Amino acid sequence: MSERDESYWSVALATLSAQLESAADGLSDVEAAARLARDGPNTLSKSRERGALRSFLQQFRSPLSWLLIFAVVVSSFAREWTDAVVIVAILLLGAVLGFAHERRASSAVAALRARVALKATVIRAGRAVSVATSDVVVGDVVVLSAGSLIPADGVLISSKDLLVSESVLTGESYPVEKSPGISKSDAPMSARSNAVFAGTSVRSGSARMLVARVAKQTEFGRVAERLALDAPETDFDRGLRQFGALLTRVMFVLVLATTTANVLGHKPAVESLLFAIALAVGLAPEMLPAVVAVNLSRGAKAMADRGVIVRKLSAIEDFGAMNVLCTDKTGTLTEGRVTVERVTDASGAPSAAVLELAFLNAKLQSATGSPLDDAIVEHCEQRSMSVAPWRKRDEVAFDFTRKRLSVVIEREESLVIVSKGALAQVLSVCSHVRGADGLALTLTDGERARLLAMLEEYGARGTRVLGVASRAIASKPAYDKRDERELVFEGLIELRDAPKAGARDAVEQLASLGVSVKMISGDARAVAVHVAREVGLPVERVMTGAEIAALRDEALWHAAERTSVFAEVDPNQKERVILALRKMGHVVGYMGDGINDAPALHAADVGISVEGATDVARDAAEFVLLERDLRVLRDGVLEGRRTFANTLKYIQTTESANFGNMLSMAVAAAFLPFLPLLAAQVLLNNFLSDIPAMAIASDAVDDEQLARPLRWDIAAIRRFMLVFGVVSSVFDLLTFALLYAVVHASPAMFRTGWFVESLLTEVAVALVVRTWRPFYKSRPGRWLLRLSAAVALVAVTLPYTPMGAWVGLVPLPLPLLALLVLVTAAYVFAVEVTKRALLARRPR
Repeated sequence: MSERDESYWSVALATLSAQLESAADGLSDVEAAARLARDGPNTLSKSRERGALRSFLQQFRSPLSWLLIFAVVVSSFAREWTDAVVIVAILLLGAVLGFAHERRASSAVAALRARVALKATVIRAGRAVSVATSDVVVGDVVVLSAGSLIPADGVLISSKDLLVSESVLTGESYPVEKSPGISKSDAPMSARSNAVFAGTSVRSGSARMLVARVAKQTEFGRVAERLALDAPETDFDRGLRQFGALLTRVMFVLVLATTTANVLGHKPAVESLLFAIALAVGLAPEMLPAVVAVNLSRGAKAMADRGVIVRKLSAIEDFGAMNVLCTDKTGTLTEGRVTVERVTDASGAPSAAVLELAFLNAKLQSATGSPLDDAIVEHCEQRSMSVAPWRKRDEVAFDFTRKRLSVVIEREESLVIVSKGALAQVLSVCSHVRGADGLALTLTDGERARLLAMLEEYGARGTRVLGVASRAIASKPAYDKRDERELVFEGLIELRDAPKAGARDAVEQLASLGVSVKMISGDARAVAVHVAREVGLPVERVMTGAEIAALRDEALWHAAERTSVFAEVDPNQKERVILALRKMGHVVGYMGDGINDAPALHAADVGISVEGATDVARDAAEFVLLERDLRVLRDGVLEGRRTFANTLKYIQTTESANFGNMLSMAVAAAFLPFLPLLAAQVLLNNFLSDIPAMAIASDAVDDEQLARPLRWDIAAIRRFMLVFGVVSSVFDLLTFALLYAVVHASPAMFRTGWFVESLLTEVAVALVVRTWRPFYKSRPGRWLLRLSAAVALVAVTLPYTPMGAWVGLVPLPLPLLALLVLVTAAYVFAVEVTKRALLARRPR
């Protein structure tokens, strides 16, 4: 059967298994390896071998590269071979540099991502083994459980209370029930109740599936291109786009004005056109993609060294821009080690019977164990308790609406359903309560109210309360949530998860960095408030899930901003809170590790999960913490800001000098009888000045630049470019006047003098404007300093070499060279004074 054409969901399981040459005990290792080699990995991306050539060719896809290629064509037609060769050399050198840095960055990031690669449990030769999801092949038998991210398309072999979230494909927010069977061949995706699909996730229950389609043949693969186009734009990507738009407008005006002035001045048309193109290229930060790639890869490695693995590179800057962090309390604000505090009957007396029922429920359930269940099991096993002679007959899986889980257990002639979960939800299905004498008494409204009041009492002590209920039940083939009725309330379990020792300090440290922490928890209000007080979060305003549900989105936007603690919330309400905060202009991070956290992780600017999280949570996150600790987040925030600050440095240092130089040349070209620089000289100057920029990724960042969230501010960049560009132009025009009117330099000497002065000032100004401190009080990175010195040396020696002569440079008299160095020193002084004046006017 061709899985591309057949409606596999309409084929009997035995027939489909035979067509896919599979079996109940799965494929053999040899057969799985052969299919992987034949069909390729179960991913949506193309192979890495083909990626190298494509990555190199992409270096020529930018508009700047197209401009240079056009310049080569014009030069060739005009037989300006020197210009053509120089432009080709610069184009290739830039491409090789960018390619090398980006490939090295990609390799480093791929190695980091491999540390948190998603896994799938498959049956191979009858054994359950864990493999990378990319190694899943057609015919594999995959084991699914709560929290699993489904790795491929296929049909169910068996299932138990399986609920699957298909929102990524269908947009339906509620999970759908799945079970083995046959669906109609023309059934839409939402009606294929026997099929599960790649990219969706298991909300509850367990199952085994037979894989029928992988990679791009899956439903997810077919819509992947559309999903990629619809992916939300990150704050960093948005800033880059706006900066590009600003630069495009400036370039268009400058080039149009320059070309017009030169043509009206009767200068050679070809030279004028090449000069205008060179100005456009000279204005643009053409090494920006490479600089961004190097910055991000270095940031990713530095964050990995601090315990944060980056899954999406462009989110690093968003991490630094984050000013609100929302987090669940368990394991982040608390130790994450739940302990059983007390077990009592309904009257408050210690009860071994209630403990036994809770143990049977927690131990015999098949879903992914929660910290609460693990704590109950550990507590009981330390006391040598055993489930024998009880056996599990069936299970009604947990979901976030019922907030309880039930198991049907049997021994000899007894058959009992035992429910455990949130106290209010357990009481809602109880009609009786166990009395002190062991008899089942009618549960009155007064008794129900008294039991519910214990939530506040226990919550004030910082403990969580679970209810336990049971009843004898008749035998039947299967059970479901309709059997959770008329139960007898047995008692309560009080559990404690102590606040983490360093949580208060971590919250204070994040606050000092301008990041406010908000708790979003499914726990009872009283418990959430107690933990919040312990870790230093304000509790003047607390919102519950019921209050959130009563608010329209517009009202929630304002309420969420003023609230620090959200309690008793469900997964969809977590997502609403995140979106509300984003709507108010905040860059929002969310930290979660459970199935119920996936919607909020998707909605946040910065999704953060942990290494031991469920598959669906890790897949939704941009960052994975190797250690569940807010102090690790603090380090990640600082590294994100350091990465963004260095990216911004490149733009500011490059554009402040480039804009001034290009503006000066455009003005000079209109009044001089010759072009101030040849096109090849402009491009060579621009290329050499970009070399130190490649070391900006390792540059030191001043502490004050890390003290607050950093975001794109296009108005500030424009102001920075204009102010320092004007200062640069003043000194450029001074140099022009000196060379033309005082020294009476020939065109070749004029161009050489201006080439040297322009390159020296660009290198020098980068060291000055890279910091808001006095430049001599902020030490640059070692490689930035070395490369800057090397380029400055090239600037003053190049005119005396054959290479200089080849591009039209001539040797300068030493007195003139010394005079140009003095002009550069005066320029540095002027830039420093301007910087301090600008700093005084910056908002604090």
